[in-house]
Amino acid sequence: MPENTSSPAYDPTLIRDESAGIERLLEIMRALRHPNQGCPWDIEQDFSTIAPYTIEEAYEVADAIERNAWDELKGELGDLLFQSVFHAQMATEAGHFTFQDVVTTMSNKMVSRHPHVFGDESREKSAEQQTADWEAIKAAERAGKSESGTLDGVAVGLPALLRAYKLQKRAARVGFDWPDASHVIDKIQEESAELVEARDHLSPDKIEEEFGDLMFVMANLGRHLGLEPEAALRRANAKFIRRFEGVEQKLADRGKTPQDSDLAEMDALWDAVKVEERTPD
Repeated sequence: MPENTSSPAYDPTLIRDESAGIERLLEIMRALRHPNQGCPWDIEQDFSTIAPYTIEEAYEVADAIERNAWDELKGELGDLLFQSVFHAQMATEAGHFTFQDVVTTMSNKMVSRHPHVFGDESREKSAEQQTADWEAIKAAERAGKSESGTLDGVAVGLPALLRAYKLQKRAARVGFDWPDASHVIDKIQEESAELVEARDHLSPDKIEEEFGDLMFVMANLGRHLGLEPEAALRRANAKFIRRFEGVEQKLADRGKTPQDSDLAEMDALWDAVKVEERTPD
């Protein structure tokens, strides 16, 4: 017999119950994915098509935090939560796992990784010792997954700059690291010279390789300085936007646009914006 599509594919009462919390969201997602009564776009999606949205939402969370936009953060965290719910619903349909399995796995992991809170270990530890213990527990978890290599488990899908940082951090744990930042700076000078040599004499592919080497070492310098390079670059991007918008505003005050200007004028205005940023009100 054909499926009865006259009744709703979801619990209308639960959908409209604003106090129902996560159960309401799970029901909304189940309804959106219903093959007969759901949203055509949501039904067509799979893990690979949703993954880019998941990454985008994570960055929007980071952006809201960077701007101290707390009202926006609430919405962005909701968007990110919805991505988890979306993936879990597709996994449920495929028979892989459920959202509750995700919650249980995460809860078990947090309990396991905090024996000084939920177990018998003392809480009287330094931050450094807690970090070392955390890494030891994670290493044991990787061993349980047959991830025996030092670099196993560093996600391929991470942004390249962040992945470089994590790969270097892993290698440093087993002693594959420069003793201090001065050696990294020497390496940057070496890689810069090799990039210039490639630019002048080698193929585009080799130029790209040398440029990548330089960026990789720059990420390592950030790690030696106690900086997370992805976060540092986000701040640099935000600063560039802020200052360039300042240049555009000064041009507008002159009745001009960047297209009406030239590099010399815009560079002078850029310097003026920098001075204003450094001058207290």
